[in-house]
Amino acid sequence: MNRVMVETAAKTYPVIIGEGAVEMIAPFIEQMAKQPTRLFIIADESVRSLHGERLRSALPGKIPADWHDVPAGESAKSFSVFEQCLTRMLECALDRHSLVVAFGGGACGDLAGFCAAAYMRGIPFIQVPTTILAHDSAVGGKTAVNHPLGKNMIGAFHQPEAVVFDTVFLQSLSEKEKRSGFAEVIKHALISDDALYHDIRANINSASDINGSFLEHCLKRGIEIKGAIVKEDELETGVRAYLNFGHTYGHAVEALSGYGNVAHGEAVACGMIFALYASVEKNGLAFDIPSFAAWLKAAGYPVDSGTLFSFEDIYNVMTRDKKAYGGTVRFVLLSKIGEPYVTDMTKEELKKIDEHFRKEAVKW
Repeated sequence: MNRVMVETAAKTYPVIIGEGAVEMIAPFIEQMAKQPTRLFIIADESVRSLHGERLRSALPGKIPADWHDVPAGESAKSFSVFEQCLTRMLECALDRHSLVVAFGGGACGDLAGFCAAAYMRGIPFIQVPTTILAHDSAVGGKTAVNHPLGKNMIGAFHQPEAVVFDTVFLQSLSEKEKRSGFAEVIKHALISDDALYHDIRANINSASDINGSFLEHCLKRGIEIKGAIVKEDELETGVRAYLNFGHTYGHAVEALSGYGNVAHGEAVACGMIFALYASVEKNGLAFDIPSFAAWLKAAGYPVDSGTLFSFEDIYNVMTRDKKAYGGTVRFVLLSKIGEPYVTDMTKEELKKIDEHFRKEAVKW
């Protein structure tokens, strides 16, 4: 069992990673300084059908527990589902010492965390992620729901009490879900760890390779990287923005595709390629982008998904991104692997990069 401690100004909490980690939930809850009066499990309905009994048996039996199912995937992060959750929380008479448990992928965790942040101005919650993607989203305290005009635009920072990441749950993931989650691992490597990046290139060539001890090593290392950044910048006023590498363009592709059609990580993979081309244009980054793009494509990533939309459509979505400022779009670029930086990009610069991106995409 691996354990990573995440330190923030708000609190320090453990991320427990490994096969059978879910069995640590009851001991952790029983050792909390303020014993929860009630548990409220917000569960992805698909995950509950597969793994619900495993979590149920791991919860402390002495504390009353209510379950509330939400739709699978990004459709959970809507205003209507958010309202349904809060209504059910009120009906179950949760108080300020009740504990929310998020049980599902990144979307479920974002939703449940925001419910916990909003209910009575904030009650505690625990993340029990069941996807590779959630190794990123479950750590760091970002919670949100989507708006039709932008992803994650309505939310709050609310740190969990713990993250319990049982790798047994990952065995039921589809290849699409594996790819999506592993894109965030690749992102962590590119912004922080050259050795990890080259290990990934050497070990992963298809979704079927994303498993076993190497995957667990990558998850632990990715969480360590994110934890170190969050410790330095909890509220994203500085270096935490580096974690958005690939996301500005990727979020636009995801939104234009219709949430759930192109998975989050798949869109981020496309966004990382765009950001690498921007890095070459902006500061002469030395990086073999065609090789990187071809590798991603061979692993099943839809690397050219951004070319399905006009530059104007993509640009309009990017300007609504939380990172946009004063008529420019804020991008995370690389000076080299492990050295990210944030810069503002004008529409003219982005259009030039977009034209080059489209020309190159036909070659991959």
